[in-house]
Amino acid sequence: MGAEMGAQAARSRALAVLRIRGRALAVALLPAAVAVVLAAGAATGHMVGGGWRAALWIMTVVALVVLAAAVGIALVVARARPAVSPTVAIAEERAPDLYRLVRDLADRLEVPAPSAIALTPDCDSWLEDRTHPAHGPPSSKGGDGRVPAAPVLVIGSPFLWWMRVGELRAVLAPVVAGTGPSAHPDIAAARRFVRGLDAAVAVASAPGRGPLGRVVLGGVGWVVRLLLRGCRGHAGEMERGVAAAAAERAQAVDYGVRIVAQEQVGLAYAGWDRLLTRVALPAWRMGRWPSRLDAGVVAALTELSRRDRLAEGFASRLGERPACDLLEEPGTVDEAASLLAARLFHGGPAEQGADWAPVGWDEYPEEVVDRKWRMDAARLHRVLDALGVRGSADPAVPGREGPTLARVMDHLATVTRPTPQPTAPTPEPASALPTADEAATTPEDTPQAAPEADLTTPEAPEGAPESNPESDPGSDPEDGPAGLLAAGLSAESAREESEAAALRPAPPAPTAGQGPADALWDEGMLPLFPLQPPRTGRELVADHVTAMVCCAAVDTAGAAPGLDWLDGPSLLVDGERTKDLAARVLSLVEEGDPEPLRAWLVRLGIRPEKPVRLV
Repeated sequence: MGAEMGAQAARSRALAVLRIRGRALAVALLPAAVAVVLAAGAATGHMVGGGWRAALWIMTVVALVVLAAAVGIALVVARARPAVSPTVAIAEERAPDLYRLVRDLADRLEVPAPSAIALTPDCDSWLEDRTHPAHGPPSSKGGDGRVPAAPVLVIGSPFLWWMRVGELRAVLAPVVAGTGPSAHPDIAAARRFVRGLDAAVAVASAPGRGPLGRVVLGGVGWVVRLLLRGCRGHAGEMERGVAAAAAERAQAVDYGVRIVAQEQVGLAYAGWDRLLTRVALPAWRMGRWPSRLDAGVVAALTELSRRDRLAEGFASRLGERPACDLLEEPGTVDEAASLLAARLFHGGPAEQGADWAPVGWDEYPEEVVDRKWRMDAARLHRVLDALGVRGSADPAVPGREGPTLARVMDHLATVTRPTPQPTAPTPEPASALPTADEAATTPEDTPQAAPEADLTTPEAPEGAPESNPESDPGSDPEDGPAGLLAAGLSAESAREESEAAALRPAPPAPTAGQGPADALWDEGMLPLFPLQPPRTGRELVADHVTAMVCCAAVDTAGAAPGLDWLDGPSLLVDGERTKDLAARVLSLVEEGDPEPLRAWLVRLGIRPEKPVRLV
């Protein structure tokens, strides 16, 4: 009953949208109708005289102008290509089991099966109608009439790797159920009309037009926006009705499993976000893209289950068949989705090349982590050279002029610490830094109480120290050694990024029949979703000092670069991940106090006076 009520509401709103289309057509035909009436009156002798003749000519001219404008607007709406989500198409021969699962699900729901399946590198699933005339035939033959083609089912690729087959079926049930209302001719026609108007707005707003083109398309844009404003409320209610009908229809399919599956949706989203920001982003910035991101989600969430004491049953479900087994070549599909993720979230090229190469997880520590540390260390010493910073003044210190950690620490340790006023003693901070003796006995972090807590309150990775919550977010020093170093690093990073951008190939020009909206979606507006805001000066200096410390640890103490699935790049000492470096680096950068870091270096046997290898 609820599904029928939702579908009825959606159909009524679709009819309201179509009535707006009909009124627009009536307005366009009204001058022509008046001109026909006047012409008929003149032909029959009922409307004679100079006034009627002048009115006939005026209305004929107005009718021709309005009809020409209406035809032009209709052509723009028909030829404009609505934006299509970037996806990885999955042909049926590449995933026959997945297509069979979706068709069986559609049969159980008594709705048409989706026309195709595609993957998106995100944690979401939806139906996408790609039957606009600019994309292809809007309908297919069926019986005595034309039936709208079923939409494409878009599935989030992390779901396929993390979820089990039963969980995926339960999650897709409400989505697939949406093909029922979509098959109704009125709803399909209303959706095509709204999408065409939206695409026409993009065409009218595209830059690079001449004066006449701007005037003409400006008028087109005004009319189309007027129609969109009239349709907005009805279209929104129509989609809500479709969603309500689909959700109600899906209640009878795997209801109990769906509750568990929704929990896995949240976990997959959190693990995917963590993997992108902590693991993929450092590689993307270096021109490397991890080729197995979806497999990385499984590894990250499996590692979470190993660390969390309350997740004893968390890994038991991993013994069930994963949904990626429904693909014939899951590795190839994962690679294609990983490349598309790099384009969407970072703006990388569409194809791999010399400066945009894939990297496997086994190669990640050496190819990404170690290389990133040494690139940052080299940038840090270039800035120190530009500032005229010299090495140790002691001639007995080996490599005193080379790229040493001691050079960096000596430069940052010259900040004068303020003296407290005698009349207003400075209170002791709530979270004081540990001393050298306390640092040697720093306890291990206790496991989180729940997977969600572990994902939403992560520990700072070695390559990206977290900000101190006790400090003022706007307290980056504007002068002094740290401030000068931050300014130099910012300028050097900006210069390198501009040089890298200049070497990237220009996006291809739109092909024949391709609308500006489609071109902007594919190339010009990438990346669509920036992952992180720009780093502050303090964070930039801390990142580079951390990289220098890690290089010294690898070169002088036998440490190794590593990959933590939840926290990204990490430093391994004797096979164990170091967890207490970030606070000591911040003490040096923010307060000019090198003693906590020196004690940490002595405890691990790291030689700061030894030169390190740079790239």
